[in-house]
Amino acid sequence: MAIVKWEPLKDLMTFQERMNRLFDDVFHRQGELSPMIKGDWSPAVDVFETKDNIELRAELPGLKASDVDISLENDVLTLSGERTMSKETKEENYHRIERSYGSFSRSFALPSRVQKDKIKAKFSDGVLHVTLPKAEEAKPKQIKIEVEGK
Repeated sequence: MAIVKWEPLKDLMTFQERMNRLFDDVFHRQGELSPMIKGDWSPAVDVFETKDNIELRAELPGLKASDVDISLENDVLTLSGERTMSKETKEENYHRIERSYGSFSRSFALPSRVQKDKIKAKFSDGVLHVTLPKAEEAKPKQIKIEVEGK
């Protein structure tokens, strides 16, 4: 096995060159819509657990309830849909496009079993609220400890 001298600055320069190429690809496409804008986007989602439910909040600005699909299969909750760009203004007339458009799909493995027939979803002010009630066997149980000799 040959001994090779390690040059940490060379590795750092290689990393910097890769980062420069990444930023050049994303930010120097003037006059055209970048694939980040036309392609998939991913809405921000909060998932948290309470004593009785698993709660999910997804930010979906500009969408209607009919634009979103929710499915649950094998304890995996999937949100999907699409946000389309309005065609009122032609793309070549835009000076800057920062909002993302296109389809999205987010999947979440649920930490415990849920009552599938009691799942509720509501959509208001661009936020999707999904409540997934836990099955009785998944809820935490309180066990009392008996103390002897007192």
